[in-house]
Order: sequence, then C-alpha cells, then structure tokens
Amino acid sequence: MTLTSSTRQILLLIIVKLRSGEHEKVKMKKKIQYSNTKKRERRHLGVVALLITIVSFQVFAQSSDQLRQQLQEGAEQYLRAAIGDRFQNDNVQITVLPIDQRIQIQHCDSGYHYQADEGALSQSYVSVRVSCPSSNWYLFTNGRIARTRTVVVTAGMISPGTVLSAQNLTLSEVDVNLIRHTSYTDLTPLIGARMKRRVRQGQAIQGNMLCFVCKGDRITISANAAGMQVKTAGIAQQDGVIGDNIQVLNASSRKSIIAEVASTQTVIVNL
Repeated sequence: MTLTSSTRQILLLIIVKLRSGEHEKVKMKKKIQYSNTKKRERRHLGVVALLITIVSFQVFAQSSDQLRQQLQEGAEQYLRAAIGDRFQNDNVQITVLPIDQRIQIQHCDSGYHYQADEGALSQSYVSVRVSCPSSNWYLFTNGRIARTRTVVVTAGMISPGTVLSAQNLTLSEVDVNLIRHTSYTDLTPLIGARMKRRVRQGQAIQGNMLCFVCKGDRITISANAAGMQVKTAGIAQQDGVIGDNIQVLNASSRKSIIAEVASTQTVIVNL
C-alpha cells in the first residue's frame, strides 16, 4: 500500500508526539525520584538531629545529677567534720536534703567550699552554704542532724507511786530533743525510786518524774564529823533524787536540816 504525502506527515507527527510524551514521562519520573530522595534525606537529617538532642539532654541531665550528688555528699562530710566529737554521748545521723532540680549547678575547677553557722550545728536543721571560690556562684542546702541517746525508758505504763524495778525499766534509743531533764544510762541506780506521775511506755526516765526520797518518807540521817559517823532517824520534807539537797526533819530533836540524798533510804549531812 502506498501512503500519500499528507498521511506520512501525520504519522511522523504522531511518532514525534509519542516520543515527546515518553521523554516528558521520563523527566517527570526523574523529578519525582529526586524529590522523594530529598524528602528522605530531610527525614533522615531530622531523625539524626532529634537523636543528637536526646543524647545531649541525657548527658547534661546525668552531669547535673552527678554534681547534685557531689554537693550533697560534700555537705554531709563537712557537717560530720564540723560537729566532730561535741556529741560523744549521742548517736548522730546526718542527712542532707536533695537539692532542687530547678537549680542549675555550675562546675567549679577550684573545688566547692562549704560553710555553716557554728551555733546552728547543735540544732536539728542546719543551712549549709555551698560556693565556688573562683566565681560568684553559690547556693544553700539543708542538712538534718538527728541525735539519739541510749537511756533508761519505761517498759510499760507506770502509775504514780510505782516503785521502779528491773521489770518495769529497759534501755532504748531516744531522740535527744525529747529529753528535757536529767536522764539515766544505767538501770541499777534507779531501782527503788518511785514515780511521781503517770508515764507511758517507752518514755525516757527523767529526774523530774521520780523521787529517790519522797516527802514524808522516814529515812536515815547520816552525819559525818571528824572521822566519826552518827546516824539518826529523820523525815523527808521534800522530794529529791540522788545528789539533791533537801530539807529533812530530825525525828529526835525536831529540828530541820539540809541534807544530801544518797540513796532511797539515806541522806548525808557533812558537819
């Protein structure tokens, strides 16, 4: 079959259009591929940036926590050294309260300096100033000083007038702040003393709670003079614990004298 000139031209135009369309498709496909590649690269960069941010934050948080721990341990060591042996009869426990997480801790190349008021060391709570000598940075942290003492306490509820014995007494750790008067570390000297008021279980025995010699008790007055000892009967006119000077009535002469309480049955007069 023979094609006319106009038919051939039409066919050539169709072929050119087809090729042009394919070329455009190829260009479009490449453009889409390039765009997708850029999007993936941006996503990857975003993920990398996020990971770097998370790691940096974790490192900063860890460093800040380590500094807080360092300051707390330093403040505790400072308080322990500052207190020293001033509370030899007590059991001392020092706790430094956590530092507020909102406070930014600065590194100090020259080492941190700790300072507290000397008079505050005998209190339950102490404010410690932590500073860096090489800069103007400082903060205050608080320490709690708990002091307990092993003393004689009641083993149960005790009523007024009860005579103390090994059965109603025991030893226990007691907060020093709860001891206002003379306390006792040994049960033996308390045996035979009488309670003046009701005391609950576990309460520390203190001098104001009892009397070794109670008002109205019939006691022995022992008078010491020039190496001689004279004894006579007497009546206590006051309550007293061992070592107290109380007024005593001489049962024979009916005269009042001042004598020192020596035990639950004896007072001493030095002439």
